Amino acid sequence: MGSLRLVPILLLLASPALAQKYGLGRAPTAAELGQDITISPTGVGLPPGHGTAAEGAVLFTQKLCAVCHGPAGAGGVTTAPNLQAKKGPDVDAWNRGDNMPVKAPDATIVFDFIRRGMPLGNEGILTPNEVYSLTAYLLAVNKIIPEDKVLDQNNLAQVKMPIGNEWARVPDWKPKAPRFAGYPY
Repeated sequence: MGSLRLVPILLLLASPALAQKYGLGRAPTAAELGQDITISPTGVGLPPGHGTAAEGAVLFTQKLCAVCHGPAGAGGVTTAPNLQAKKGPDVDAWNRGDNMPVKAPDATIVFDFIRRGMPLGNEGILTPNEVYSLTAYLLAVNKIIPEDKVLDQNNLAQVKMPIGNEWARVPDWKPKAPRFAGYPY
């Protein structure tokens, strides 16, 4: 019985030697670590560029967005989300349907999601002008901006989103304020 007490200790000590290496990924370079692609709701961090809904409509087809999201983002045959509201702007955002362009609290979120996450499988290949155009297109088909509006780094953050203030902002942390139990800092 006494020797059985040593088994967990021996297994714990041997586990690094038994760990498998999968050979996936690599360590990021110093240049990659130095990149900051964060975009704030105020527009800080937006890259230079511009785009219109008309340009975005062409790109939506050219970049094969419609294959997953359906024509004009109205829903496709895949599990990709519908990008066009089922109801118009006369209905509040919560009842217009489940889609990001309507329910995002800031237009910069729509831009950032397209920039980082689309097209699926080739994320990050879109130029800033293409992302501005696709963002303008999605906002225009959801009647959030006029179809002829040119979006750029100077006006994207000023777009008034349908959700307004009907979402919960994360409160700012205040020094010396209590945090979650067990939080290390």
